[in-house]
Amino acid sequence: MPAEISSHVLSSFLDYLRIEKGLASLSIGAYTTDIRQFAEFLEKRRRTLLTARRNEVREFLQELFGNQVDGRSVGRKLSALRHLYRYLLLDKKIEHDPTLDIESPRQWKVLPKSLARDEMESTLAAPGLRRNATGMQETKESAALAIRDQAMLEVLYAGALRVSEIVDANLADLKLEAGYMLVRGKGDKERVVPLGKSAQDALTEYLAHSRPVLATAKRRSPAPLKGSPLLFLARGAHKLTRQRVWQMVRAASASSGRKASPHMLRHSCATHMVENGADLRTVQTILGHADISTTQVYTHVALDRLRTVYQKHHPRAKAR
Repeated sequence: MPAEISSHVLSSFLDYLRIEKGLASLSIGAYTTDIRQFAEFLEKRRRTLLTARRNEVREFLQELFGNQVDGRSVGRKLSALRHLYRYLLLDKKIEHDPTLDIESPRQWKVLPKSLARDEMESTLAAPGLRRNATGMQETKESAALAIRDQAMLEVLYAGALRVSEIVDANLADLKLEAGYMLVRGKGDKERVVPLGKSAQDALTEYLAHSRPVLATAKRRSPAPLKGSPLLFLARGAHKLTRQRVWQMVRAASASSGRKASPHMLRHSCATHMVENGADLRTVQTILGHADISTTQVYTHVALDRLRTVYQKHHPRAKAR
């Protein structure tokens, strides 16, 4: 039924464009493509072109940006929807225009993807779960790798580190007892990031039981190095690759049903802090953003999630 309603609405609108507006066939074809795409988006949400709401128009445009559709194309689709709903409003088919006050695509930013808190907890627990699953056949080296991965996940999330920042971190940069570490970010800019209790505990175990094992573990080639200054090591005291960190995060996040990247852990840190009431200046300092306007995107993430939870749980949120 939703598809039939949307099809009828689209057909009458196209007749209006063709007969009353006299638009060319190419223009009508573009309108058809754009509006049909929105109708399909709505159908998945059990809505029609006549019952679409403003937040669904925003979600549709955001999904386009998330699929790497360029701003000009998104602007064209929004323009098509504006024309459609102006027509429906004048024809008294609807009472409210859902495209009203929708920002121009030039003002939009792609919202960073982050893990929900329960997904983050599952990801952080993954190395320990894998370690316990090995049972009696666990080797000293595999245990060391699991402990290292646990510490890296905790640090990535605690300090909102980029993948390059964690592979380049030096042991001397860590001030474990004070609960912080020095991070060298983009353009060699230094910042101090705090480490929570979970990250401190994971690092303590890593330094005591894992790093010494990895520093002396044998690799086929090249030979183990001596006295590496790096905080996190691969076997034989070698430097971890960015690819290895990506693989580790991807494997850990699989337990939550997501395919996360190290950058998603960075976004998750910022998002969860804002959701819990952290001020943007503090989050900006932890992330190492030069301009606070870059940090402000996380307020949109928090508001979107707030709206979703509200719609799901408030007894008067849905239409009666």
